[in-house]
Amino acid sequence: MPTNPHHQEASMTSTPKLVDRPTRRQLAYLRSLANRTGQTFTYPRTRRQASHEIQRLEQAQPSTRTERAIERKDIADAIARGPEDACRVRSTEVAGYGTATWNERS
Repeated sequence: MPTNPHHQEASMTSTPKLVDRPTRRQLAYLRSLANRTGQTFTYPRTRRQASHEIQRLEQAQPSTRTERAIERKDIADAIARGPEDACRVRSTEVAGYGTATWNERS
């Protein structure tokens, strides 16, 4: 009797069983390795994927503390200068010295 191909596809795309999901220990170690190497990782869906990501990150060269600090500062500066920075007070919104007054009221 031929197998139903739709049934096979559904089982391959379904959520992994609770037993197959990565352990908390694997996820914590992945975060630690990613932070140490200055890299990101794809969130693993299975223990096997987590093991492969761990192996990949273990072989990566660790970044120095200074490199990580510079990268964090660059990212923070880019966010502050970006168009999405709605909380920054712009020079056109404030007038005067010492005490600020708002030019436009919402």
